[in-house]
Amino acid sequence: MTKPPLGSTMRLVRPAPNVLGFYDGRIDGARAWSDAPNWLDDGAYALGICTYAIIDGSQALVYDTHISLPHARFIRQTLEAMGVTSIRVVLSHWHDDHIAGNEVFQDCEIIANHLTAAALASNRAEIEGGSPPIMPLVLPNRTYAGSLSLMVGSIAVELHQVEIHSHDGSVLLMPGTGLLLAGDTLENPITYVAEPERLAEHLIDLERMAGWKINRILPNHGSLEAIEAGGYDASFIAATQAYVGKLLACRHEPDLARQDLRTFGADMFATGAVKYFAPYEAVHRQNVEAVITTGQ
Repeated sequence: MTKPPLGSTMRLVRPAPNVLGFYDGRIDGARAWSDAPNWLDDGAYALGICTYAIIDGSQALVYDTHISLPHARFIRQTLEAMGVTSIRVVLSHWHDDHIAGNEVFQDCEIIANHLTAAALASNRAEIEGGSPPIMPLVLPNRTYAGSLSLMVGSIAVELHQVEIHSHDGSVLLMPGTGLLLAGDTLENPITYVAEPERLAEHLIDLERMAGWKINRILPNHGSLEAIEAGGYDASFIAATQAYVGKLLACRHEPDLARQDLRTFGADMFATGAVKYFAPYEAVHRQNVEAVITTGQ
């Protein structure tokens, strides 16, 4: 395995007007931090991760601060080179690979919903002592509950609190274009189950999200090609619903629980909504085990 310097394999993409994507990972034979198990490689870099910025004139809104300080510096330097002088940050949820670069933006407004702020505060010691450590952890300095409307220059954006993947999700909708920045609520090809005991609630909010006027979806974990081409359509939500529903069925169907991802998700892949990606076999196996254990 090669280990390129952190941030050196970042790719800048332009998936939509006024939107930049900062993509890293999904590189064969490369790990960014260590050959040993760690959150940065196994939960982000190996799977591919993209964070975003919405820009209009001198204003920018950064959606997640990426997986390391060098990544975050790349984002900030890119924006400032484009003439941005005012930056705000939105955190999609509290997990390490979305907040690791917060320190680079500590002089900016960092927005999160109240549940994300609470989760970061209560897990601070674990986050700062993790592998790799996020030290110091910079906490959000503005919180909201439910929803929050913002302007980025002349562009309207809406933050919506959802319980999908984690209890504290924040997705960002651009109502003018129907573009959804989905964080980890949607992941190609499958969701990463972090809170298996809440999957039924996640399905409720997936159904709620499916009712919004969404034209395109940009997830934090997906293929570079799909994101660069403008993201996914609304069938992405249905594919995630189908996968979660099938996961819950594993509690009562042992044969289903033994299937590998390619077999388990065959119907989902056949729709073209998402594409099979072999590194997610390990994610699927972890998901099944977590769901079965929680259901016992």
